[in-house]
Amino acid sequence: MLRTSRAACSSASMPLYRKYQRGVPDYLARYYWWAYLWPRGIWLFDHQLVISAILFGQYNRLLNKTLRQVDTRPEARLLQLTCVYGKLTPSLLEASAGDVHLCDVAAGQIALARRKTQAVRCQLAMMNAESLAYAGDVFDQVIVFFLLHEMPTDARARTYSEIARVVRPGGSVLITEYAAEPRHHFLYRFGPFRRLLGILEPFLPGFWQEDLAVCLNTALGECGKELDGESHIEYAFAGFYRVMRFNVSRRIPGAI
Repeated sequence: MLRTSRAACSSASMPLYRKYQRGVPDYLARYYWWAYLWPRGIWLFDHQLVISAILFGQYNRLLNKTLRQVDTRPEARLLQLTCVYGKLTPSLLEASAGDVHLCDVAAGQIALARRKTQAVRCQLAMMNAESLAYAGDVFDQVIVFFLLHEMPTDARARTYSEIARVVRPGGSVLITEYAAEPRHHFLYRFGPFRRLLGILEPFLPGFWQEDLAVCLNTALGECGKELDGESHIEYAFAGFYRVMRFNVSRRIPGAI
């Protein structure tokens, strides 16, 4: 009886996130269970009004900027790296004519994507962005929409490496994210908001300090590839967010 009571006490005191730990990265369960793993959270955050409010009314603008950079060639093979709340995936399927793949580590997110797309022209797979099961050089474009800032530094590094591995020379990487640290933006300068954002997005301060192009180019270099020319960057919300398209080429041996 005493043993049972202790077990019950231990269960009651167990952090809630541990209920969602199985099969997903620890940081995802620990810091984002309420947003991506909890069924009620999945239901709530997939409402367009909610996700638009989280992005300060910029969702449609960022979506449109992203879609304008999508590789729409019929032969293009695209990878959307992790599911996204809102209408990105259905819009991507409408905008592109090629083969679209979508992967995510969370079963609930895959189920949501299946309901939104009916799996029409969208091949769904459950896998971790840090360790993809795809072969190398198989995608013409990798699309990443507000994922990297939600990862700790080491997880981001592994994800850059996987992106670099699966994108083929002549292809591109399309990333929609927070811009570099927005020191002059009115939201950033408002201390209470900045502290709140740091609580809700614990890895964002570290992401703000990274040079995304350098990180991606370093990962590409390990695969015998490199960034090709200047990246295309568009900003939104007074420089708070950005949409970046990086073209990829094969590295020429001996080139400086």
